[in-house]
Amino acid sequence: MKNAKLILIMVVAAFVLLLSACGTSKTSKTNGEESEKKTLRVVTDAAYAPFEYQDKGKVVGFDIDFVKAVVKEAGYNVKVEHIGWDPIFVEIEGKTADIAVSAITINDKRKQSYDFSVPYYLSKNEILVPKGSPIKGAQDLKGKVVAVQNGTTGQDAVEKILGENSNKIKKFENNNLAILELKNGGADAVVADNGVVDTYVKNNPKDNFTIIEDDAAFEKEFYGLLLSKGSKLKPELDKAINKIFDNGTYAKLYKKWFNKEPDIKFLKDQQ
Repeated sequence: MKNAKLILIMVVAAFVLLLSACGTSKTSKTNGEESEKKTLRVVTDAAYAPFEYQDKGKVVGFDIDFVKAVVKEAGYNVKVEHIGWDPIFVEIEGKTADIAVSAITINDKRKQSYDFSVPYYLSKNEILVPKGSPIKGAQDLKGKVVAVQNGTTGQDAVEKILGENSNKIKKFENNNLAILELKNGGADAVVADNGVVDTYVKNNPKDNFTIIEDDAAFEKEFYGLLLSKGSKLKPELDKAINKIFDNGTYAKLYKKWFNKEPDIKFLKDQQ
């Protein structure tokens, strides 16, 4: 009988300990700091240098450094995956990824299906042409063959000029292919974001391309982190973005990738 009671006591004690263990957080602490945090899955289309691209098997770029800094500031770990342009929207809408970062312009159409963080980058479309081209502005694109990345605001801008169903618009999976088409003589121009165009011309002077700016034709755009509709992460990420705006981290990353100072006040004014 005593042995039975002893066994019963031991079983109860073990059960209590098990319940106690189940009730504790999975996050352990070492030296007062969390050693295990929730990992957020971040998806991107790594074919848009200098924002995101692949270098020796690693996904790198301004957007990648930026999202890592934001997620860290928000108290999470991060896992970045290159999955392509169209799939990032599918995964965010389906909530199989937490965040998408890929030079994604905030616009009203996208806001119907997704949420965005506060803006973190000012962008505008530019025209890339061979030196000596007769194209001097957006209206000169009429009647010309223009290469764009499919599903981008560059495509939208060209469609407003040439028409939505124009056979003069060549759509590609990424801007690298669009620029290659221009290089091979299959297009008269490429329309893409200034960050991409500026970086390409800087890194490829032998191609003899030049950049045409037309601020009257192309509106200012702002990039944001793409989130699922109603994402609970939005307030945390917005707070973290403003924190790295204020503590110098954003400026450091911006200068690293673009070699100039960002207008943080202007970005914050858009909030």
